[in-house]
Amino acid sequence: MSLAQPTGRVDVSVLVPAKDEAENLPEFARLFAEALERVPYSCELVVVNDGSTDETGEVLELLASEHTWISVCTHRSQRGIAEALKTAGESARGHTLVFYPADLQFLPEDIPRLVEPILSGEADIITGTKQGQYEKALVSGLYNRLCRWLFGIRVTDLNAVKAYRREVMDVVPARPDWHRFLVVIAAAEGFRVSERPVTVHPRRAGVSKFGIGRIPIGVTDLLSVWFLLRFGRKPMLFFGVSGGVLFALGFGVGIFALILRFGYGIGLRPLLDLVLVLVVSGISLFGFGFVGEMLAGSREEIRALNRSIDRVTSSLDRHNR
Repeated sequence: MSLAQPTGRVDVSVLVPAKDEAENLPEFARLFAEALERVPYSCELVVVNDGSTDETGEVLELLASEHTWISVCTHRSQRGIAEALKTAGESARGHTLVFYPADLQFLPEDIPRLVEPILSGEADIITGTKQGQYEKALVSGLYNRLCRWLFGIRVTDLNAVKAYRREVMDVVPARPDWHRFLVVIAAAEGFRVSERPVTVHPRRAGVSKFGIGRIPIGVTDLLSVWFLLRFGRKPMLFFGVSGGVLFALGFGVGIFALILRFGYGIGLRPLLDLVLVLVVSGISLFGFGFVGEMLAGSREEIRALNRSIDRVTSSLDRHNR
């Protein structure tokens, strides 16, 4: 089967977000064809021009005209990797999707190693474990250790290339930069996760889109995902307990203040202020918990509705066939 035709069957779709990668894309397409022209399944390459300001658009237009197995999507402005993967996934025809950057730090020759366990039914998502030297090893290592500690995911590298079943897209929110947590969220939803080694190479052309300013964003996103997975379905577990503790502390401090005032004649205004802060904070957190519970209930209803729609759609597809 190998490289897909416009109207033929597609088994594997490789999704490539590209931002100012005009120099790398022709070589990437050539290496892709060499690596996948003889595999026993059909493959396509879906490239998203994510608001590039160089000649990426012209290069992709030329490549798509020369190769029937390349399709191109375009964002008028940069929307980030997560949104690019969502756009590419909606355009892709394959059931197995592969996220690959266009900078040639990961070569297409490793793609068969990533998709094989999925096609054989051994796993639902495969993450690549980087082999070799690379510039961001320290930051990546800290990030992976923190993720393993917070989420209990027993894979070495969570932020490299990865292959996954199309169903995984449905459980990962398309929020900015949340593509980094695809493995974490998929594992929390019960998908089987495994890993395979991939070689990382120096960038051949262009500049890295990663800067030191991304670290604080990554940390806050990490905490957001942790909170979502831990308390997203039971927000009262966090807000209710926290509010109850603060309210109880306020009540206790209030009793202590009354004993001081009427038992010993000592009146402390700061204690009264502390009581007010603790009691009001506790009640407020309880209120947040109730609102969160209503939102969580609405989300579960939407999920149930989506599952019903999927079952009806699948039933209609089988009937039509």
